[in-house]
Amino acid sequence: ALERYRAMLRGLRERGMTPMVTLHHFTDPLWLYDMCGWEHDDVVPLFEKYVRKVVDALKEYCSYWVTINEPNVYALSGYVAGDFPACNKGLNPAMKVLANMIRGHAAAYRAIHEIQKEARVGFAHHHRPMVARNPWSPLDRLMRNIRYEGVNMAFPSALSTGVMKTPVARVQIPEAKGTQDFLGLNYYSMDTVSFHLGKVGELFTHGEYPKDADMSATNFIANIPEGFFDTIKWGMRLFPNLPILITENGVEDADDH
Repeated sequence: ALERYRAMLRGLRERGMTPMVTLHHFTDPLWLYDMCGWEHDDVVPLFEKYVRKVVDALKEYCSYWVTINEPNVYALSGYVAGDFPACNKGLNPAMKVLANMIRGHAAAYRAIHEIQKEARVGFAHHHRPMVARNPWSPLDRLMRNIRYEGVNMAFPSALSTGVMKTPVARVQIPEAKGTQDFLGLNYYSMDTVSFHLGKVGELFTHGEYPKDADMSATNFIANIPEGFFDTIKWGMRLFPNLPILITENGVEDADDH
């Protein structure tokens, strides 16, 4: 498997392209899932061991590394929404998973720099701009802030301050502070947020696309380029001294126009 990726990276180099490798992109080995995956504290040294193996094999052709892709999506989609495989559902397991992913990222960051001095290491953050559905409603504005913090701020706050900050937990992870050489940003769309009495598991917040938005054919993505601008400005404010790399962006277009 590693030789296959070495061949791919070699091909990119030969064609004048700069490769970037993402080390974790949602999928886990089945044996790790059987241990309840990122809920289990042993995942951190296991992830570091895996990272060392992969980076040592690919370092000849790559010096840009994304440790983890969209950890917020991984944790919330699996452990809150239930759309991804997860041993347990709920906010507490989701917070445990996020904290361990932050610890795994920090361990990977240091391991990669130990192996490859010139490496540039970061993570790919799915940023979701949000506005209150009814700006005149204090309740909608409060729900917007709660949901925004819950979706967007756990990983970045830990890398900025050493504290994972969410609406339901604050976890000290001092080893994570400063462990990124660039900010990777993934942007697709933005949400309007309102209070919803039936959404207990989502802290009574409800997210949806703005009315009259330019929707994709399947209604999966609302095309809102202004949100991309907001995302980049957010990254510049939070990490003013870091380069920003757009690690994902796109629209869903069945006709490929």
